[in-house]
Amino acid sequence: MVRLIYETHSTSADNEAGVASGHNDPDLSAVGEEQAAELGQRRELDDIAAVYCSDLLRARRTAEIAFGGRAVPIIADARLRECDFGQMNGFPAAEVHAAAPAHVAEPFPSGESYGDVVVRVGAFLDDVRAKHSGETIIMVAHRAPHHALEHLLNGCALADLVMEPWDWQPGWEYEA
Repeated sequence: MVRLIYETHSTSADNEAGVASGHNDPDLSAVGEEQAAELGQRRELDDIAAVYCSDLLRARRTAEIAFGGRAVPIIADARLRECDFGQMNGFPAAEVHAAAPAHVAEPFPSGESYGDVVVRVGAFLDDVRAKHSGETIIMVAHRAPHHALEHLLNGCALADLVMEPWDWQPGWEYEA
């Protein structure tokens, strides 16, 4: 069993502009940099074996700001990326959210489906279970990988998850 602490990346420039980045690669905003520092303070006492993050800049920078001063490896992993919205990468977030239910199993044009995200996050979980049994890891990623965790570890219906409004909180904990 692995204790997995899931944290979302901090606020990006696209988040502030109301844009769904998908596989686009914006940096953190100034507010996001402050949030990342707060994340590091919030998790300061956790005994962490490793921090895994999406390889997209907004997640990598969140992890680096939050945990870069600790003696813990920070490992970027493309399997933790946001859903590839394909032709909708960079569209207004409201438009992407409205289109999401049609893309639970069917990929976004030139992109992927939320089911595809579940497959890649499932492969990630298999690897961390083998490598970190009995340890605590932190995962810094995006909304779709969080949906995948909820689906895989808590049995939530993926179709319901993609339709629900996003409610940020300071971390989610799982036993994987």
